[in-house]
Amino acid sequence: MASTTICRGLSHVGRRAASRSSLMYPRMGPSIARSWFSSYPPHELVGLPSLSPTMEAGTIASWTRDEGDSFGPGDVLCSIETDKATVDFEAQDDGFVAKILRQAGSDEIPCGQPILITVEDEGDIAAFKDYVLEETAAPTPAGAAPAAPTPAAPAAPTPAPAVPSGGRVVASPLAHMLAKDMGYDISTIPATGPGGRIIADDVREFVPSAAADAVSTSAAPAQAAMASPAAAPIPGAGYTDYPISESAKEVASRLSQSKRNVPHYYLTVDICVDELLELRSTLSAAVGEDKDLGTYELMIKAAAKSMKAVPSANASWMDSVVRVYDSVDINVVVGTGDNLYTPVIRDCAGKGIAGISDELNSAVSAVESGDLTSEFATMGTVTIMNLGMYGIKSCAPIIREPQAVALALGTLENRIVPNDDPDSDEIYKQSVMMTATLSCDHRVVDGAVGAQWLSAFKSHLENPSTLLL
Repeated sequence: MASTTICRGLSHVGRRAASRSSLMYPRMGPSIARSWFSSYPPHELVGLPSLSPTMEAGTIASWTRDEGDSFGPGDVLCSIETDKATVDFEAQDDGFVAKILRQAGSDEIPCGQPILITVEDEGDIAAFKDYVLEETAAPTPAGAAPAAPTPAAPAAPTPAPAVPSGGRVVASPLAHMLAKDMGYDISTIPATGPGGRIIADDVREFVPSAAADAVSTSAAPAQAAMASPAAAPIPGAGYTDYPISESAKEVASRLSQSKRNVPHYYLTVDICVDELLELRSTLSAAVGEDKDLGTYELMIKAAAKSMKAVPSANASWMDSVVRVYDSVDINVVVGTGDNLYTPVIRDCAGKGIAGISDELNSAVSAVESGDLTSEFATMGTVTIMNLGMYGIKSCAPIIREPQAVALALGTLENRIVPNDDPDSDEIYKQSVMMTATLSCDHRVVDGAVGAQWLSAFKSHLENPSTLLL
C-alpha cells in the first residue's frame, strides 16, 4: 500500500495537518503529500494510487474534473488504466482541483507519483496556475525567480533491449500485454523505465527496424545466443521443460493471488434447457442462417438479468466498502492456452440477444485473427466460462479480483428425470439438462444471496421468454 507523507512547514500548521482526514481512497490508498509553504496556501499533492497488490504503474485514461472544479465525497476525479482494468478514482472529502499535473493519455505513471493538487478553499486555486512540479515534489515559491534554463543534455545512446543475464525481461504487465497484442518480441524492445524496466510507452514507440540496428551494433551475439532456445522445449533426463510465456505467467500470478485473497465457496444447480433450445431455434429461424444464435448468448443474457434481479452480486470488495455496480459488464472466456482472453461485453442487461451474439462472435474472430483491442484486458463485473464444448459437466471457477462471482457452464446432456406433467402416464421423461456452478466471494455474497442468484438464473433459462422482456 502506498505510504502517506505529511510535510509540515510550521508547528501549528503541522497540528492542523494531523487533524485533517485524507482526501481520497481507491481500493488501496493514494500517496498524498500535504504541504504548506510561505508562498503557497495549504494544499495536497495526490499521487497515483496503487489499485491492486501487484500494480506498479498506471495510465490516466481520462479526467472527469477540470482545474477549478469542485468535488465531493464519491465524485469520480479520473479513470486510471491498469494492467487489469480501468478503475475510477473517487474523492472522499470536499475540495477543489487546483492543478492537474499529468494529462490523460500521458506516459505510464509509477504509483505514488503526483498527478494533481487539491485545495480546500476555492480562492486558493489561482495560486497554483503556474505551479511546476519539481523532482522532489516540492512547489517552487511564487516569488522566486525562475531557474536558469538547463543546458541541453547530450543525446543519450540508444538503449539496448532489456534482457538481464538471467534471461528474464523486466517489464510492466501493460507493456507485456501491448507487446503481445502488437506481435513484438518484448526482449528486443529498448527499455527506458526505472531500473531498466520496459514500460508501455516503450512498446508503443517501438520501431522493429531500429531495434534490429541497435542490437546489431551492441551485444548482438549474446542476444542471439539467448533468444534462439528461449521458446524451444528443453529436454532433460526423462522429462521435457516447456518455457512459459510472459502472458501465461501474468495469468498464473493473478489467479494465484485471487485464490489466496478471496474466500471462495461454490453453489451448483441443474437446469432443464428444453424450452431454451426451442426458443433458440425460433430466434435463429427469425434472424436467418447468416446470423445463427447460440445457446451461449441466451445464457449470457440470463446471467445479466439475474444480476439485475440480485444486484448485490454485481459488486466488488473494496476493503472498506462493498461497491455495487449499475451496469452488468460480463467477461467471457475465449480461446485456449496462451491465446486465452476474457473480452468484456458491456451493459449486457441493456443489450438484446442479437447484440450480445454480435459482440461474442466479434471477440472469437478477434482471437482467431490476433486483432485484439483494449476490451480484451478490461475487467467487467462478472466472468462466465463455458466448458460445455469439451464435454465437462461442471467446474468450480476461480474468481477474478475484484469481481465477487464467477459462473461456469457445463455441457448439455440428455438425462432421465422425473416427469412433472400431471397429464402424462409416464413416471420419467428425457430432458436436456445443464449443470451451472457459481463461485462466490463470501465477503460480498453470502450463501443466501448466492442461492437467490442461481435461482434467478435457473428461472430465466427454464422460462426463457423472460429474456425477451
